[in-house]
Amino acid sequence: FLAATQPSTNWHLKENAREHHTSKFSSEELIVRRGQAFSITFNGTEKPEQNLIFLAETGPKPSKATKTLATFGISSTVSKEGWSAVLQSTSSNSVSVSISSPHNAVIGRYKLSVQLGSSSPASLGTFVLLFNPWSSGDDVFMPNKAECEEYVLEEFGIIFAGNKNRISSFGWNFGQFQGDILNICLSIMDRSLYYRQDPVTDVSHRHDPRYLGRVLSAMVNANDDLGVVLGNWSGKYEGGKNPSSWTGSGEILQSWKKSGFKPVKYGQCWVFAAVLTTVLRCLGIPTRTITNFSSAHDADENLRVDEFYDADGNHLERGADSIWNFHVWNESWFTRNDLGPSYSGWQVLDATPQEQSGGIYQCGPASRYAIKEGEVDLDYDCPFVFAEVNADCMYWNYDSATGKKTLIFSTSTEIGVSISTKAVGRDDRVDVTSDYKYEEGSAKERDIFKKARKKLGLEDKFDPTAPTQEEIEQKPDISGKFKVAGSLEVGKDLNLLLVLENLQSDAKTVNVNMTAWSTLYTRRPVNEIWKDSISVTLAPKEEKQFPIKIKYPEYQQQLTTDKTIQVTALCHVEDGIQVLVQRNITLDNPAIDIQVLGEAKVNEEVVVEVAFTNPTNTEVKDCVLQVEGNDLLRGILELRIPPLKASEKSSTKFKLIPSEAGPKHLLVNFSCDKFADIKTFKMVNVIN
Repeated sequence: FLAATQPSTNWHLKENAREHHTSKFSSEELIVRRGQAFSITFNGTEKPEQNLIFLAETGPKPSKATKTLATFGISSTVSKEGWSAVLQSTSSNSVSVSISSPHNAVIGRYKLSVQLGSSSPASLGTFVLLFNPWSSGDDVFMPNKAECEEYVLEEFGIIFAGNKNRISSFGWNFGQFQGDILNICLSIMDRSLYYRQDPVTDVSHRHDPRYLGRVLSAMVNANDDLGVVLGNWSGKYEGGKNPSSWTGSGEILQSWKKSGFKPVKYGQCWVFAAVLTTVLRCLGIPTRTITNFSSAHDADENLRVDEFYDADGNHLERGADSIWNFHVWNESWFTRNDLGPSYSGWQVLDATPQEQSGGIYQCGPASRYAIKEGEVDLDYDCPFVFAEVNADCMYWNYDSATGKKTLIFSTSTEIGVSISTKAVGRDDRVDVTSDYKYEEGSAKERDIFKKARKKLGLEDKFDPTAPTQEEIEQKPDISGKFKVAGSLEVGKDLNLLLVLENLQSDAKTVNVNMTAWSTLYTRRPVNEIWKDSISVTLAPKEEKQFPIKIKYPEYQQQLTTDKTIQVTALCHVEDGIQVLVQRNITLDNPAIDIQVLGEAKVNEEVVVEVAFTNPTNTEVKDCVLQVEGNDLLRGILELRIPPLKASEKSSTKFKLIPSEAGPKHLLVNFSCDKFADIKTFKMVNVIN
């Protein structure tokens, strides 16, 4: 029957891709989704259908027992359970069949062969099978089609950053359908510790989004397994790229492959989350990035974060706990057959290497519903995620000479605010805080917190490191806050007001020690910028304001590329308890402006102009403009720009040739010696 030579196969790439929502991949190989039929035609002879047997196999040792090998003949209907083939047509020398895989098939690259009777199988070629969120039988089924478009097919994303007082955002090119990304994602799976230890079992688990989500959360960071991205939170990034300079995942994944799978330097939380989004969307698991503001890193699983300050108001790096201005993780959408239907839906995955889980740096999937309900005893890593959005905060004064610590104050409403993600189909921010917890300050929220503590056994045992009830309930005599006066821009002086109010009906004398430090977004102090101390007397119920000015030259050299400054005032009230006033400030970069000059049409040149004005009164040099955008230009365009004198405006023009119609996003990143990574994006509507 089959020609002595290799049978030639027509994979009907265009038609199958359209049916399977895989048209965006640029591949000569068939890419389809599980639980759905695809058509192929191959050459043969007449009436072969009676005894044709197909073989679909994946992984290193395909077997029926591990569901990595399927053999199936021609049947009249699609099988409910396994693989099946239904004859569509035959001619004198070819056969067309429709092949269906089960809803729970292992995903990955398959070899497809056919045999007639007892002859040896002839290879028809290979195809790639992915998860299918459009199919109701699949664990990743997402009933809302607009959400499928956004969380699987959209290659552009917006990541939120900054701090709770001032939320900023930047664009990101996930690029999951570009070039070789699918092959790189498949090789990520084959390089995990799980695969190296037991390849057969690992591949047999690849039908399960829970399993793959956890494995990939470990593989996206370099810890343990020489994964994709190496984290660096030192503020020094020699030998690699500053984490804030990346604008897309493609460059990172391709660098990893090109270097022979050496970890790419360097990443911080949003880089890990963005790369994991790319990998999971590529494989067909609906995924999005989530930003949590004032995010707790609770290292000792006591649902409490302790911060220490010395008498001068300096933030001390003591203990492993920390509060980050923001932290970015992922949510992926799938069912939790292990926990029950109410725990299905969005699951938290976190590829940032913070704490080990099961001996390696991986985190999740933690059911978002379980987090909200305080079910911290459920798989996986619920206590850590619960603390990220819910931990209580304790601020201590620490005396290094005596080792004595004194509680300044505690709060249960500081952590987990303005939890944010990009809107479906729009470039807007959506607040999802209420999906993670009940309203702060409500009785229900405190009940859930107690329930979580109880499940972790924290309610019943004495904790010598915890403050006494007496310490917690002590009331301060004064209150204070920092107010921003004027703009918060890199290149401009920083003007603040320290506002102190006497809450009592007798006068109070207060000694105030103030410091300002440049920090990372994790609030890790890097350089001292300024310090001062004042002594003030407040009349009964009096409020006073004290202006603070930190000049640009004072902070310019000290600032990190996160552009964050922590200002602290530790107020020592005579005969009263200490009061800590602090504010985390994120400075804005100056703006850059993008204009598309004329209409953007497919396969026609269009000019784009990028303008930047130097806001400082000194020259800026080493200016570089980086541009990327899927379907607008290939790869990353890098342009060098001459130095700019004080207040001078630069205008740079370049050409694009859009390759596809529709709304496309252009991402621009401008850097110079005074400003790092000024990012913006513009939606370009391309017409045919």
